[in-house]
Amino acid sequence: MVLLCLLAACGQTTKDQSTVFQSTPEIPVLLDRPEKVWHGIEWQDVQNRYAANRDKIMANPGDADAHIKLAEVFINEARITGEHGHYYPAALQMLDNVLSKNITDEDGLFRALATKAGVQLSLHQFPEAKATGEQAIALNPYNAQICGVLVDTHVEMGQYEAAVQMVDRMMSIRPDLRSYSRVSYLREIHGDVTGAIAAMEMAVQSGHPALEETAWALLTLGELYQNYGRHNNAITAYKTILQHRPNHPFAIGALANTYLENKNYAQAETLLNEAMAIIPEVGFYMDMAKLYRATGRHEEAAKLTDEILLLLQEDLDSGHNMNLELAEVHAHFKNDYETALKYALAEYRIRPDNIDVNRQLAQLYSEMGNWEKAAQHAATAASTNSQHPELLALSRAISMN
Repeated sequence: MVLLCLLAACGQTTKDQSTVFQSTPEIPVLLDRPEKVWHGIEWQDVQNRYAANRDKIMANPGDADAHIKLAEVFINEARITGEHGHYYPAALQMLDNVLSKNITDEDGLFRALATKAGVQLSLHQFPEAKATGEQAIALNPYNAQICGVLVDTHVEMGQYEAAVQMVDRMMSIRPDLRSYSRVSYLREIHGDVTGAIAAMEMAVQSGHPALEETAWALLTLGELYQNYGRHNNAITAYKTILQHRPNHPFAIGALANTYLENKNYAQAETLLNEAMAIIPEVGFYMDMAKLYRATGRHEEAAKLTDEILLLLQEDLDSGHNMNLELAEVHAHFKNDYETALKYALAEYRIRPDNIDVNRQLAQLYSEMGNWEKAAQHAATAASTNSQHPELLALSRAISMN
């Protein structure tokens, strides 16, 4: 991963600005995108937006709007390139530069808070994201973006009734790709798989095929298909992304995962190598480690596991909460269940009502032979009527022990 490099900016502030900074902030650099994810003129547009807002800040360090727009550039690049360790701290730096000052422009304050809450979500800092989001929505309760952020924080904290109320508000304000996507998440959580798929299909249909956000919706739709046994539909969804955005690494990785599940190891390995060559996404490395273990290549799996732990440490160093990923690696790649349990319980203490956290704990306890604890957490995981296949299989195993 690339370390955070900084360019010092200079310039003078003007007295008529509503926000006045005492000194010009440093401006994080825009990293080169891998050529395979330039996506035509998109990369040129990103560079132009970066340069324009950087220059505005250099000319006037009190330009809150330019800070927020630069943060948005960094957030988008984090999603596309996987360089989370650089871009999320960079985005927070820009937003904190704004929020640390006495902002009299309420709209600017709202935008900075709403954007920061989104970054905190991406870093899995869920309680912090919720607190920041609540500050933002107090300023503007009729903005769909902040409603979406709070839907996500409520979901992650296991506050599902509050999430439903917030998504209803979001839909009433702006029924679009983002709101349909969240309707889909909540339907799946409550066991309505057919409704979840229908809502995510509406999300995809409401977006432009070439846009990154549409690709993410289609990726999520593919994962829904895959999780609930519609593998051919999943493969079609992932290939559709690649028609509009060739070399989309997450679509390639997801396609590889379908082949891995079906034990088509040669094709899965080819695609995982392709995805890993584009961006350093830890999920690709984890799937490759699973493939190595499944094909008896234990020495390669062990070496790759060490690389995965280094990648996760880089994420931790940048403020990214990776408790569940660390639990997965220690349990299933290193057979160290005690360390895995330590990480899973750390996450449980943060959000004890989240069904995914409880499902992972139930799985860990079952593998450790503690069926009483497994049953306790499986019951919480099933409290929303989730039909997740892993949970159903786990519940059957618990009932037999």
